[in-house]
Amino acid sequence: MSNEAFTQLVDAHYASLYRFALSLARREADACDLVQQTFYIWATKGAALREAAKAKSWLFTTLYREFLRGRRRDARATSIEDLPPGEQDIAAEDVDRVARLDAVTVLAALQSVDEVFRAPLTLFYLQDLSYIEIAEALDVPIGTVMSRLSRGKAQLRAALAREENLARSKVIPFPGARGGKQA
Repeated sequence: MSNEAFTQLVDAHYASLYRFALSLARREADACDLVQQTFYIWATKGAALREAAKAKSWLFTTLYREFLRGRRRDARATSIEDLPPGEQDIAAEDVDRVARLDAVTVLAALQSVDEVFRAPLTLFYLQDLSYIEIAEALDVPIGTVMSRLSRGKAQLRAALAREENLARSKVIPFPGARGGKQA
């Protein structure tokens, strides 16, 4: 693959792969590492792909497998409870402030969904992949994709309701907002 073709591939898929990686890893640095590893694997093995139209699916599948491989490796090394209190917080750093302002509630709710349901939800809603593409990316049957999406949507609805209730409870009334008079 030529440098120009590789650059075009990266330009076309970097943002969507990064968003998917961030939804899985929940940390900007880990998401960057996952995307970089995915493109490295593409650079070394991508030429073996027979259909160029399947590059997007291949990239998402590879990223997801790398994420799972890393989790298995990390699970053997240490658990989150073993980390010092300051390092136990897993929060997504600022990706794009404007996008976060519009979607902060949805993203917070999505992060609370079980990981097994979060991946298909992210691929379906944020990456616009079809059921078949999701099945290929996650290496599961299409029926599993449909059931995970269904269960994930239910968890997401419940999480959104919790987030909305939390947001409402944080509203502080402005003094004098009633009738323009100050107390």
